[in-house]
Amino acid sequence: MAKEEALLEEEKSGNKFLWFIYVVVIPLLFAIVIALIVTTFAGINVFEKAKELGEKTHILSANNATNRSKADEDKIISLNAEIQNKDTQIENLQKQLDSGDNEKQQLLLEQKRLQQQIASLQKSQAQSTKDFKEIVSSYESMNPKNAAPIILQMKDENAVKILSKLSSEALASILEKMPADRAAKYTEMLGGSSN
Repeated sequence: MAKEEALLEEEKSGNKFLWFIYVVVIPLLFAIVIALIVTTFAGINVFEKAKELGEKTHILSANNATNRSKADEDKIISLNAEIQNKDTQIENLQKQLDSGDNEKQQLLLEQKRLQQQIASLQKSQAQSTKDFKEIVSSYESMNPKNAAPIILQMKDENAVKILSKLSSEALASILEKMPADRAAKYTEMLGGSSN
């Protein structure tokens, strides 16, 4: 019984194969033969047409390859241009950085020069202050009778400057030896400068 079932299975699978040959393959071959006969009578050489079609397909695939290689070349050119652009940007940034460093150096040199100038001015001012103190000291030690005519010959601002630094006793003695109108003027100016 098992043998009979196996034979039946083989017949079914064989029947399917035969059915495929009878239903699909034979009609397809028959259609191809009829198409060849019809095209030959029509004056068309099917084999040459197939060859031309194959060449066109080959040309199309070659064109696609050419188009792809052209696209790749364009992309390479674009990327090279972008690289050059980035290199230029890097160079510009480097120049700006160098320029900033140079500017910083110049500012440091300017700062150093100004500090030296300040030190020089401070030294000069200290010397002027020392000299002025010596002048004031000289007028304090002078006889008021001699100091008053000298102060009267000075510009008012210089006279007031010296008189403002004198001690009260020396100032009183020198003003006493001046004409009253000038003594009053200097006293008024001294009062205004102390306010």
